[in-house]
Amino acid sequence: MSTEPPETTENSEPGTPGAAAQDGAAAQDGAAASESGGEGADSTTADREDVTGAESDGGEGEASQGAAQQSEAEAELAAQRVERERIARRKAERAAPVDSGAKLSGQAADLLAAVRAVESGAKPTATVFSEPEPPRRPAAEPARRPEPAPVSAAPAAPASETVESVRGVLTEGGAPEALAAQVAAALGEGAADQLRADPWQLLRIAGVRPEQADGFARALLGAEAGPDDERRGRAVTVWLLEQAALAGHTALELPALTAALAQRGVPDADTAVQNTLAEGEALAFQDALDEPGAPARRDEEAEEGEERPVRVLVGLERYALAEESLADGLGRLINSAPKQDGSAEDWEREAGGAGSAADLVRAVAVHGLVLHTGGEASRAEPAALLRAARALGLRAWAATPGPQGKERFSALLSGPGDAPGTGAELPGVATVAGLLSGAEGPGRDADGAFDLDLLVLLDAPQLDVETAALLTESLPDGARLVLAGDPGVLWSAGPGRVFADLLAARICPQIASRLPDPGPLGELVSGVGIGELNQVEAPGKEVVIVPVRDAGEAVHRTVQLVADSVPRAIGVPAEQTQVITPGHGGAAGTRALNAALKERLNPGPGRFGGFDPGDRVAYSPAPGRTVPGQVVKADAEGLHLACAGEAVVVPKERVEQSLRHGWALTAHQAAGARWPAVVVVLPGDAAQALSRPWVYTAFSRADRHLSVVHGVEQALARAVAEIPAKPRTTRLPALLTPQPTAAG
Repeated sequence: MSTEPPETTENSEPGTPGAAAQDGAAAQDGAAASESGGEGADSTTADREDVTGAESDGGEGEASQGAAQQSEAEAELAAQRVERERIARRKAERAAPVDSGAKLSGQAADLLAAVRAVESGAKPTATVFSEPEPPRRPAAEPARRPEPAPVSAAPAAPASETVESVRGVLTEGGAPEALAAQVAAALGEGAADQLRADPWQLLRIAGVRPEQADGFARALLGAEAGPDDERRGRAVTVWLLEQAALAGHTALELPALTAALAQRGVPDADTAVQNTLAEGEALAFQDALDEPGAPARRDEEAEEGEERPVRVLVGLERYALAEESLADGLGRLINSAPKQDGSAEDWEREAGGAGSAADLVRAVAVHGLVLHTGGEASRAEPAALLRAARALGLRAWAATPGPQGKERFSALLSGPGDAPGTGAELPGVATVAGLLSGAEGPGRDADGAFDLDLLVLLDAPQLDVETAALLTESLPDGARLVLAGDPGVLWSAGPGRVFADLLAARICPQIASRLPDPGPLGELVSGVGIGELNQVEAPGKEVVIVPVRDAGEAVHRTVQLVADSVPRAIGVPAEQTQVITPGHGGAAGTRALNAALKERLNPGPGRFGGFDPGDRVAYSPAPGRTVPGQVVKADAEGLHLACAGEAVVVPKERVEQSLRHGWALTAHQAAGARWPAVVVVLPGDAAQALSRPWVYTAFSRADRHLSVVHGVEQALARAVAEIPAKPRTTRLPALLTPQPTAAG
C-alpha cells in the first residue's frame, strides 16, 4: 500500500517514488485514515446514501437547514454551472421540466421542494426512533419496492379528472399543484374527497413531513385541525412506520413507536396506535424473547405457569405478510424432501470432481435450503454447483440482483466443455427482477411456480424481505434453494435483513467458503471484514492512499485520478474506473463529483434534462435498484441508455426521478457490481458516519486497483474496529423457529 504526499504537481500519480519512500508509521497512519468510509456522512453531508440505518446512521443535515431543496437534476446542473463559471447552464436549466413549481413561494414552495428532493434522493427522509438525535436518511437508495417488474414498466397515470379535482384541493390548502398527480396516484379514485376529509393523507406522498401536512390541514379545516385530531394521530403513526421501513426495519417495538409519536406532537400516543390498529392500517404482534445466548424454546418446553418475556411490535401489513410468507416458504423448503434427481452415488461423484465446492454439492444433495458464504473468489463454488447440477439433469438456474452480477457469474459458468467466449450467453442466469417478472429465466409451470429444480441466488445480502418472499413463494415443492453471498457487505436497501437473519437462526446447513480473495486487495478487504485495518504490501500499486486536506482538494484529486493518473499508471481507462463516496450531498458527494467528472470527461450543456450522449448514469428502474449505464441519445421517446448490454428507454417525464449521473456512486448503489479500478472518496465530513460494512463494501468493489482519497484522519480505523452494522428490527428470527432437517 502506498501513500501519496500532498499534491504538488498536476501530474502526481499513484505509486510515485516519493510516496513509497515515506516511513512506515506515516504510511500506516495514512492507510488507516484514508480508507475510511461511512454509509452516509454527518450533518454536513446529510445527503448520504444510507437509508437503511443499518450500516450507518447520520444526521439530518439538509432537512435541518429549513431551505427548499433542489431536485437531483437541478442540483447537478447547478454544480455543473459552477464548474463552467455559470456559462450556458442557466438556459438549459430553465428549459428543463424539473423547474416545475419554481415560481411558488412560502409553504407551497417548501413543500414542493421537499417532495422533489426526496424523490430524487437529494434530501433524506426522517427516522425518529433509532438515535437520541432523530436522524434522517435519503430516499435515494431506499427502501420499499413492490413486486419487481420489467425495467421499462411505468405506473399507470391517474385519470385526468381525478388529477384536476385533487389540484383544486391542494390549491385551496396552499400546497403546490404539481403534487396533484402523485396524490391522485397514491389515494386512487375519489382522491380529492379523501384528501378534503382527511388532509393528513398528504403524508402518503414521499417527502412530505408532519409539520407540512399540519399546515395543509389547518388551511382546509381551520380550528378543527388540532394536534389531538384522531386523523392526525393515525396518519403520523403510519408515516413513522413508513420511515422505519426506509431505515430497514420491518416493524417497530411499541415503546419506540410511542416515543416517536410523542416527539411529533401526538398528545396521546397509545391511543393513536390503538386507533391505527383498529382501522387496520397497521398490525400488532407479540414475539417471545429468550435469554441472550439461550437456544430458542418451543411452547411445550416452557414450565407450567411460567411467563415468558415478550416484546410488542407494530408494523405495516405489507411487511408483516412478507415476513410470514417468507418464513412459511423457507419452512416448506426445509421440511420437504428435495426432488430425487440422481442417486446418492451420482451426487457424490459430482462432489468429488467439484474441488472446493464439494461440501456445497453434498449439502445441496440432501437439503432444500443451504446458505453459502464467502467473498468474490467464492463465487466459483456456486458456479461449480450449477455445472454439477446440470450434469445430473437438474433444471438449475442462478439469479443476481443486477445485470452486472449476471454478466460476471455467467462468465464463471463457462466450463471446459463450453465454447470459448460464450460464458455471457450461457443459459441459467437471470436477474432477480427478470426472473420474477418472467422476462428472464425458465418461466413458470402450470401451477405458477418457477419451472426449475435448483435456484442459486447470488449477492443474497441485497435481498429485502418482500423480494425474498416472492422468490420463495415461487419455488415449487421439492426444489432446492441456495442463498450465497458475502455477509460483510451492506444489507439490503429495502426493509429486512434476510440473509443475516437466516445465518443467525441456523435453521439449515451453512457452507463457509475457504477460497480467499487474492492479492493485496483481497488481504485488505479480508482484514476489514474481521475489524482489522491492515497495511498491505502493494508492489503493483494495487492499493494507493491519496491524502487530502479538504473537500475541494478531494474533488480535484479524484478527477485527476480518474482522468489521468489511474489510466497512465495502472492502465485502466476512465470508463472502467468507478468513484464511490458516502453520500449524494456535500462538497464531495456524488453530485459535486459527477459535475466535476462530467466537465472533464464528457463536457456538454446537459440539454436532455441535464444529460448528454456519452454521460455515465445510474438508472433506478425501481426504488432500491440501481443499474449503471450510459446515455446513447435522446428523442421523442425519451432518453436512450445502454445498461449492461441492454437498451433501455427512459420516458422524459421519468428522467428526473430515475436518473443520476453515474461516474460517482454511493456504496449501496455500487453493491453487487465490480470494476477494474475504484476510487473511494472519504471527505472529512463523513467521519462520524463511517461503519465497517460501508468500508468493506466500498473497498471490495475493486478488481485490480483501489485508490482512497482520504480526508478523515483516524476515523477509518475506528469505524472498521468499532462500528458494525446497525441493528434492524425484524420479525423473521422469531418466525424462523428451529426446524428438523434431514440427516446428512
